Amino acid sequence: MEKPTFDPGLTQQFTGVLRRSINKDGSFNVSRRGGRWRDFHPYLQMLSMTWPQFFAIVLSGYLLLNLLFALVYFALGPGHLQGADGANEMERFLNDFFFSTHTLTTVGYGNMVPATVIVNIVASLEALCGLMAVALGTGLTFGRFSRPSARIAFSERILMAPYQEQSSLQCRIANLRPNILMELEANLILMTVEGTPGNMKRRFEPLKLERDKIYFLALTWTIVHPLDETSPLYGKTAQDLERLQAEFVILIKAFDDTFSQTVHSRYSYRYDELAWQAKFYPAFEINETGDMILNVDRVGSHALLGEGRS
Repeated sequence: MEKPTFDPGLTQQFTGVLRRSINKDGSFNVSRRGGRWRDFHPYLQMLSMTWPQFFAIVLSGYLLLNLLFALVYFALGPGHLQGADGANEMERFLNDFFFSTHTLTTVGYGNMVPATVIVNIVASLEALCGLMAVALGTGLTFGRFSRPSARIAFSERILMAPYQEQSSLQCRIANLRPNILMELEANLILMTVEGTPGNMKRRFEPLKLERDKIYFLALTWTIVHPLDETSPLYGKTAQDLERLQAEFVILIKAFDDTFSQTVHSRYSYRYDELAWQAKFYPAFEINETGDMILNVDRVGSHALLGEGRS
């Protein structure tokens, strides 16, 4: 019986475009098309985007909502909003806009008040929108702060380093945050492109690790794959890995002791990010009082054997 192929979920189909499967930020090189509008979940998008993008969308939504209501007040004409009249149209519009901000945020300074029933109705609707917006914004902000995530530093390069009278493939990680990560598990996968022209396929092989689990990540963890006779990298040269378009995918799973939840992190190295015959420098030291000091900016610090630090 033919041995089943191993596929971690990235498919063996090769499109002909040589791109890394996992980006440096841990995202996958996958674009979605053909979905329905119901498949788009703005809540998930707001939780996963960066903080600058989040605040930009919140500010844009706030300004847009106030602008829409200001246009309604302005369209109703002068006299409907007491205290909002101005010397010209622009000044009156600005007064309408600031009245909208007062109503949306339920501040209400009292210098501008509705003078007619129609404006009271519009202001009531805007106040309702303001309450909903504040509740939604508060929930999103809390969700972003309370969502557990791993901030793991990976070495900039993966090394081919000496190991017990043989060679090994090594990368190093450290926790960038002061929280405690427990029960860490690591998986290292080799992805290559093999086959004949017109029938190229991706091939995935899990690499056996010297140690695939540790109890906690207090300092650094050097993840080691020994290059013995059973390793798919055994006897491979830099030219071989370039021809195979080799990519090393590292997957980390850990238990966040602060949030009591499991977190994940991933990274990848391509063949041109492999340093041959190199070794890592220590990333921690002991001070005069006996305390261990972890220098997270030295997680990737290494040197080629016989050369200086890089």
